[in-house]
Amino acid sequence: MADDAAWLDRWIADNPVGRGAGWEPYPISLRTVNWIIWFMTFDRGTQSHFESLATQVRHLMRSIEYHLCGNHLLANATALVFAGTFFQGPEADNWRCRGLELLEDQIREQILADGAHFELSPMYHSLILEGVLDLLGLGRAYSDVLAEPIAAMGLREVACRMAQWLAHIRHPDGQIPYFNDAAFGIAPEPGDLLSYAKRQGVVGNYSNDHLTVLRPSGLAIFSRPPFHVIFDCGRIGPDYLPAHAHADTLSFELSLGGNRLISNSGTSTYERGGEREWERSTSAHATVEVDGVSSAETWATFRVGRRPNVGPLQFEADQRLDWVETWHDGFRHLPGLPIHRRRITAMAGEICIADWVEGSGVHSIRGILPIHPDVHIEKLNEKAFKLRSPGGLTAELVIDGPAEATATTGRIALGFGFTVPRPLIEWRWRGTLPISVETRFGSGGLTTEAALFHE
Repeated sequence: MADDAAWLDRWIADNPVGRGAGWEPYPISLRTVNWIIWFMTFDRGTQSHFESLATQVRHLMRSIEYHLCGNHLLANATALVFAGTFFQGPEADNWRCRGLELLEDQIREQILADGAHFELSPMYHSLILEGVLDLLGLGRAYSDVLAEPIAAMGLREVACRMAQWLAHIRHPDGQIPYFNDAAFGIAPEPGDLLSYAKRQGVVGNYSNDHLTVLRPSGLAIFSRPPFHVIFDCGRIGPDYLPAHAHADTLSFELSLGGNRLISNSGTSTYERGGEREWERSTSAHATVEVDGVSSAETWATFRVGRRPNVGPLQFEADQRLDWVETWHDGFRHLPGLPIHRRRITAMAGEICIADWVEGSGVHSIRGILPIHPDVHIEKLNEKAFKLRSPGGLTAELVIDGPAEATATTGRIALGFGFTVPRPLIEWRWRGTLPISVETRFGSGGLTTEAALFHE
């Protein structure tokens, strides 16, 4: 049962003080918040539970993760505020003050103007939003000590922006896209988080526009039924903290109706090795690869060396069509200084992905279109395919240009420790730059308006 304390007793017995992964600062932080919410919800807890938790918080105070920063530091701050508010006395007051100071500083640093968490992982964004909403709930329960500091740091307004960003970047299936480190089953689902936000009095300004451009986080969302596109047209994350970044610059995900058609490959592991390296590579994402190398130099488990600069974002929107365009220089270290430029254009029933690789010299170019595993592919001719979604909707995919198109297989991580095969369509070309290739998706056949994509 949810109010059975046996799981607390077992954790205490199985985890001697200071030993094992459970005593790392990040798990202590998450556990502190969860235990205190359980204590408050069920009005339960024994002296041994409280003593164990106090010991854990003291350990956290000695090992705050200033060296890692990012979501870890926010989790540390949230835990200290919870512990310092739940417990009483001078020591607890010190925890709360340290937590509030750290929280205010890191919220200002880590939450972008459009509400995104600056590491640009939808999964970690969701976890942090949950923590902010938990803090708002704690503030209501302990308004005598928290109402003023929470109001002073504008935490409710931060939660509004974060909830709004999450609502914007969801697929029609209600789930997060696979940009940077992202997997299902780790953070609460977006719908549950947005319901939680509403219960906390957090209401965002949710747009129904055909095109939503989130400049600070570098995302553009096209909604032209039956298609829905999420375009990653920004940097991989903060320069000093690329731990959860992938080489996915200018990748996109595409839904047809309520089902995903094109999907990046997700994250199944943080263990160092070939699987982690591949899931972070350009080849695992719906973008363009040059000479078999990635647009960012991802290495080890959470490291990035060379990384791309992204050009100014250009876009236009009207009732007839919307387009967004930018470029990146992640292949600038190669001979001839290749630049990848991508424009995505959307109109009713049609999506066009126009790719240019500019520069000089002879290069091998590969365009990657990872298909969701639930989608059925039928090859129509050398450069055209029919894609059928589980919902029964179909789209025609046409690759226009000098490249050769093939259907093959790949894999996708549907959760941590869980990968499955999936179809993959790719186009390849080798020759002297520049090159231009268009990938067009049409529902019910492509129209003559495709010429508008070049205006």
